[in-house]
Amino acid sequence: MRAREPDKQGWVERGGVRVGYEVYGPAGPTVVLLTSWAIVHAGQWKAQIHYLARRFRVIVVEGRGNGRADRPADPAAYLDVEYVNDAVAVLDATGTECAVVVGLSMGGRRALQLAAAHPDRVAGVVAIGTALPWPLPPDFEEPKDSYEGWEKVNRNFWLADYRAWVEFFMSQVFTEPHSVKHREDGVAWALDTDALTLIRTTAALADDSPQMAEEICRRIRCPVLVVHGDEDGIVPYSTGVDLARWTGGELLTLRGGGHAPTLRDPVRTNLVLSAFAERHLPGRSTGRTWTRGRSRRRRALFICSPIGLGHLRRDLAIAAALRARVPDLEIDWLTQDPVATALTGLGEQVHPASGMLASETAHLESEAGEHDLRVFEALRGMDEILVANFMVFHDLVEREPYDLWIADEGWDVDAFLHDNPELKHAPYAWLTDFVGWLPMADGGELEMRRTTDWNAEHVERVRRRPRLRDRALFVGNREDAVADPLGPGLPTVSEWTRERYTCVGYVTGTPLGADRDELRTELGWHPDERICVVAVGGSGVGAHLLRRVAEAAPELTRRIPGLRMVLVAGPRIDPAALSRGPGVEVLGAVPDLRRQLTACDVAVVQGGLTTTMELTAAGVPFLYVPLAHHFEQQIHIPHRLARYGAGERIDYADVCDPSRLADALAHVLSRPVAYRPVETDGAARAADALAELL
Repeated sequence: MRAREPDKQGWVERGGVRVGYEVYGPAGPTVVLLTSWAIVHAGQWKAQIHYLARRFRVIVVEGRGNGRADRPADPAAYLDVEYVNDAVAVLDATGTECAVVVGLSMGGRRALQLAAAHPDRVAGVVAIGTALPWPLPPDFEEPKDSYEGWEKVNRNFWLADYRAWVEFFMSQVFTEPHSVKHREDGVAWALDTDALTLIRTTAALADDSPQMAEEICRRIRCPVLVVHGDEDGIVPYSTGVDLARWTGGELLTLRGGGHAPTLRDPVRTNLVLSAFAERHLPGRSTGRTWTRGRSRRRRALFICSPIGLGHLRRDLAIAAALRARVPDLEIDWLTQDPVATALTGLGEQVHPASGMLASETAHLESEAGEHDLRVFEALRGMDEILVANFMVFHDLVEREPYDLWIADEGWDVDAFLHDNPELKHAPYAWLTDFVGWLPMADGGELEMRRTTDWNAEHVERVRRRPRLRDRALFVGNREDAVADPLGPGLPTVSEWTRERYTCVGYVTGTPLGADRDELRTELGWHPDERICVVAVGGSGVGAHLLRRVAEAAPELTRRIPGLRMVLVAGPRIDPAALSRGPGVEVLGAVPDLRRQLTACDVAVVQGGLTTTMELTAAGVPFLYVPLAHHFEQQIHIPHRLARYGAGERIDYADVCDPSRLADALAHVLSRPVAYRPVETDGAARAADALAELL
């Protein structure tokens, strides 16, 4: 799922070759993003579009040979002049008189050529890792006995093993540590074209020379910013130095940077691009502002994960305890639906910037199968959304002063602050109820490699910047952390938790103020009924579980006398889509699900932490059904529930068999409840730690 969909898509056609373009935002000052070599497509700009489109109109021009663009057979169709003229045709088609033009690698090459050939259409150029010149080796056409390293730049090797070529090439594009995801993306984009098409594009490189590059650059009259990593594995850093000298432009050197900072260092790239465009687009220079210090109430920004509603319930409890300790505290919430709607209904102040966030919940729902969510892969594929949402956070805290930032599993905030520590200018606290991304057994070596790389990057970030988090709070106890390793050569989850976190115990919600009998009366449940609540949290991922239990209701009510089923659809599942047979009641979103969970006789729930722990605290028997391939529900949460002696785990396949589900429900109802008591001071302990920062 994309962070933002285009407002308009179109095509230009020249000489029988069609090239697509995308437009984001209304007419106005425009930034044009040119696609690089045909080995990638427009997806290369995924980390920039959402941010830039909140400031400018953004036009992404596709490049011939990949993506939606045509792949002509004539090598002459891939000459630089054709790409430049495609860009001009898109400017004409979109009514764009003049724009700041940005290109990476071959895209930077063509951005400079566009500025040289059409000076009236270009207000400025940002050329990143620019391949001008980028001559082919003289033996490109000659077969070899072996192909090692850069010897793979050879048409015969490309034709014989195209995938091996692109895997090598992407390893040189992303030379930075922990670039596994970026290399995989690059390979996938490269496989959207083929070796023969890529060979045809090399016709443009036949006459490359420093003299040719200098001649082009000397004709440019607009401002130029050359961005180049000094560890670029594709284009030598010296090329960037030369381009800045020849154009009279500014050189921004990325120390330790590789070829594609747009993807590997997206936050810094976004800020650089935005600042350049603000300076050089007509009517966009805003200057600098300064706000005089003044006496005011203390303010905290609470970033609450929207994935489910469990984060909200504990965050509200922590916020209430924090307000009791800091009476003048104002709290703004940065979050999205379904959490934002729930907070607004409770009278909390949801910051308007929340409306700019890209939907994390919708992305996860789009990745889910039938009671199956490969949550690690889903989050890993959410990189575009995470960059977009961090930029919303960044703009907010740059614009408005806060005395404390609190991020409850705000993965974007934590990762990009560690990568860009200069952007931190307030005390920062991190909360989580699990530590470590763990592979599923059937994921094999590939998933192990991916989770290890992810965890290793996290460990290195935190150890490199040990004081960036002013507080790191684990919502649980030390014993709740599993003993599984984070990966070969890395600490175990329990070791890392002990090293880096303060454990505050489980955080329950604020007291309900009514006992079980009072709640049943308020809910209209009769004493002789045996109420079974079926709930799946705040996302739409649990719809299949609700349907399966509803289908099993006739068998359940036949086997268990007096049983009444209450299905809670939550905010993102349409109650009308669930069947209502005899003895089955269907509810939509309820203001406080704890009332139903505390008052019921038994429950069937998904394997989320908040719902299962609320049932544990209430002493209610329950079945929990972890999502397949959801490592938190499959590993972390069962470990914690086992410590409390709570709940009975069943597989989704058992839910799909009404007889087996009835057996399991009857069994859990027959067992005496002897759960370990759940601590009630977690919110107070968390608030004590946070109040110290204020």
